Amino acid sequence: MANHMVPIVNIESRGSGGVKRQKIIEQIGEACHDWGFFQITGHGISEDLIACVWRETKGFFALPTSAKNTVVRTKENARGWYNRELTKTSRDMKEVFDFGYKPYPELSDQHPSNWTRDGFNRWPDGEHCSSFQSTMWEYFQACERIAFELLDVIGEGLGVGPGSLTQDFRGKHTSFLRLNYFPKHDPVHVDQHASAEGHLGIHHHSDAGALTVLLQDHVGGLEVCLNNEWISVDPVEGALVINIGDMMQVWSNDRYQAPLHRVRASENRDRYSLPFFFNPSYEAEYAPLDVLTSEASPPKYRSINWGEFRWQRQQGDYANYGQENQIADYRIPSNISQR
Repeated sequence: MANHMVPIVNIESRGSGGVKRQKIIEQIGEACHDWGFFQITGHGISEDLIACVWRETKGFFALPTSAKNTVVRTKENARGWYNRELTKTSRDMKEVFDFGYKPYPELSDQHPSNWTRDGFNRWPDGEHCSSFQSTMWEYFQACERIAFELLDVIGEGLGVGPGSLTQDFRGKHTSFLRLNYFPKHDPVHVDQHASAEGHLGIHHHSDAGALTVLLQDHVGGLEVCLNNEWISVDPVEGALVINIGDMMQVWSNDRYQAPLHRVRASENRDRYSLPFFFNPSYEAEYAPLDVLTSEASPPKYRSINWGEFRWQRQQGDYANYGQENQIADYRIPSNISQR
């Protein structure tokens, strides 16, 4: 590796076609292969919207615990506020607020048609957060647009046509936006499920879905593991951080590796971030792409049902139910390698 800086790709000309688009496809493909992480500029989300997102995020987490508890998440409903999130059975030093894709936007969040396997969206009292919901939905839709575009770009780099990877996402995906708050002091003040490394903002893990679109503040703390070394993903003004997930590793038949990453716990300053997790429909079945498999290079994974995989992973986030499910559990035995 020539340097230890996560690649930065300007995607402003992604829709122009021809040589410019091909260059972006190649840059992103190389970043996915070498890092599993890259940052993008030229994404089109306005500075004004991002400023509003930060204001609303900080305002929500500044609410009294009693106010946030009115939308606390439960085992049955993964959407809402929580301060005991687990990663690989270890508690992360943070608070979160999750909301997700709404199948029928014309209906209320509580309408039975909008109850999903992840639960349904709940929002803080409008008296305290009058523009919170509208701002977050606007940002969610902006991330959604970018994720669809990037997934097509990555698909083209893998040799499949536009729409091939997004067919199980359009009109029916299960993506969600998470607001993370990493306080400089532990919000729980107990040593519940701490790992051998001690408390981290987020313990080491790979993301389960296709890709993640992350807005991080200027504080820093995000790290990616490359060649057994933890490397800082330094904040870049105006950029979004992208990382691929387990689903991409399966599709690519291990050409691309879902990167391990973590967040160091804040010590001197509060930190905030907003990851958008781009996930397909619950019914989606995914496996190595035919174009990347052959007799000489057989599939390394059996087919995985996203709904089952996501449900098991979600339960492990809420409480310690033992070993988290991993894509390694779906690896075809004859192709197990020392990775």
